[in-house]
Amino acid sequence: MASPLVSPAAAVVAAVVLFAAVSPATAFPSGLPPGAPPLPNPWAAFQNLSGCHMGEERPGLAGLKDYLSHFGYLPPPPSSSPFTDAFDHDLEAAIATYQRNFGLNATGTLDAPTVSQMVSPRCGVADVVNGTSTMARSSSPHGRHLYAYFPGSPTWPPFRRDLKYAITATSATAIDRSTLSDVFARAFSRWAAATNLRFSETASESDADITIGFYAGSHGDGEPFDGPLGTLAHAFSPTDGRFHLDAAEAWVAAGDVSSASSPGAVDLESVAVHEIGHLLGLGHSSVPEAIMYPTIRTGTRKVELEADDVQGIQSLYGSNPNFRGVTPTPATSSREMDSAAGAGRRPDGAFVFFVGAVAAVRLLAPGAVDL
Repeated sequence: MASPLVSPAAAVVAAVVLFAAVSPATAFPSGLPPGAPPLPNPWAAFQNLSGCHMGEERPGLAGLKDYLSHFGYLPPPPSSSPFTDAFDHDLEAAIATYQRNFGLNATGTLDAPTVSQMVSPRCGVADVVNGTSTMARSSSPHGRHLYAYFPGSPTWPPFRRDLKYAITATSATAIDRSTLSDVFARAFSRWAAATNLRFSETASESDADITIGFYAGSHGDGEPFDGPLGTLAHAFSPTDGRFHLDAAEAWVAAGDVSSASSPGAVDLESVAVHEIGHLLGLGHSSVPEAIMYPTIRTGTRKVELEADDVQGIQSLYGSNPNFRGVTPTPATSSREMDSAAGAGRRPDGAFVFFVGAVAAVRLLAPGAVDL
């Protein structure tokens, strides 16, 4: 979507984790549900709402409603009537929709697995746009493809198959430029391998179709970053081309992220692959193993396209005749791939992604999405 900016769900996004100096003793807040992220994030207070259900009134529910509104499950409240701490029918319905999207038991109550999923770092892109879920669910006993597109299925036009990208904002990150170039080149190459798209880095922002940068807090696109964890990154759907990463995250651009010293370490390439999927027109997938799944655990590396990702992108751009297909690979991290695993169940729902990444209900600037 070249111009309409869709909030986290309609735009595109992925996620990354902030660099925080926290000792092991303080890195795990007491009371966090199984599978919760190892560092407090903007949503950690949701742990206090576990067990809450219809008819209750509990401090913090207004914040949960803001979260669900941001990702499209509730409409934004009128400025004259902000969200309240009452657990009403609208909240119950929103939670049930969220649970269905992530393969949870759709009770409409805040059970522990649901809270665990909600506090996970994720992409800022909304899961529901204009009342329609972008996280496809299987309705056949044999299943079906679960990849999704943004409303209107925006893509890069046929005459633009050689796309240039520029790394334009790096002052907020300590990662050197050469390492960044290597990471993004690998991330783009994974999508090029499966399609007839080609990508190359350019030093000129004016010559670029896609711009990549690290930003902190509010940075002018209407989707401010929220510090460590929480929303890790966001991108914009075609043909806007903007891809923003939260500079507050503890990005790992080289080495094994699973052995990183920071408990909040996020693999940069993993988030980049997710966000690039948004830049090309893919929404979130309900397949936990897919690159386009919305959440990602810290300390996890997830860079290989899965069958769902490949089928989705090839439906938009065709296939590369030299593509050999997807080969299942073992997990490269000692930590869980998705936030639900720690709770004893596997959600059928999308990174960080990425670590953050890559649909909210409110409209953003044209084409934007948070992972």
